[in-house]
Amino acid sequence: MKTQEERAWVRQPSGRRLDLIHPDPNGWDDEDLAVGLSRTYRWAGHSVWSRPMSVAQHSLLVMHLRASQTPGEELSRADRLRELLHDAEEGLIGFDAISPLKPVLGPMFAALMDRLTQAVWMRYGLERWTVDGKRRHKLADNLAAASEAVHVAGWTRQEVREVLQIQQVPLHVDPLQAIYGGQAWEPWSAEVSASRFLEALQALQDHRLAA
Repeated sequence: MKTQEERAWVRQPSGRRLDLIHPDPNGWDDEDLAVGLSRTYRWAGHSVWSRPMSVAQHSLLVMHLRASQTPGEELSRADRLRELLHDAEEGLIGFDAISPLKPVLGPMFAALMDRLTQAVWMRYGLERWTVDGKRRHKLADNLAAASEAVHVAGWTRQEVREVLQIQQVPLHVDPLQAIYGGQAWEPWSAEVSASRFLEALQALQDHRLAA
């Protein structure tokens, strides 16, 4: 008996269709990705605020933290774009699995997410992380996580160290407040998150096309 080919179609807001199992880099556009990330939430959707923090807002935070790691040294366009898109696959599938859950979900889930990541890298013309680039990224990503844990998800600083086992000291100052205003660490609405993420994504691509 002929078996039906595995597929998992998601219709994007633009009308494009993306097969999550066999992702096509042309299966979404920039607006689709921005909307998807703005509606995918950090910390399993839990928040001490009236709304959860989106992966879109987190992505902007990590990009700016990574850019500030070496004062006086400008982060390249490719590195900024890679940081901005470091969780893009989560916006395509609509799910941000907390880190301890990923091993439980198993190798098939890891392979699925890796295929989505490869499709993102291909669409936006990015190469994989270098060893040093990955190390620097993890420093920024973990610092964002430690800070979000305290200011958004409601963990204490001691719990961040002892329960979440994140060793970076949470920030007090919200780097995004200096750029966008508003209240420090307050999660943005989905509409605002999508708009700000899309603006950054398109600006980085415009810079690439002009180079």
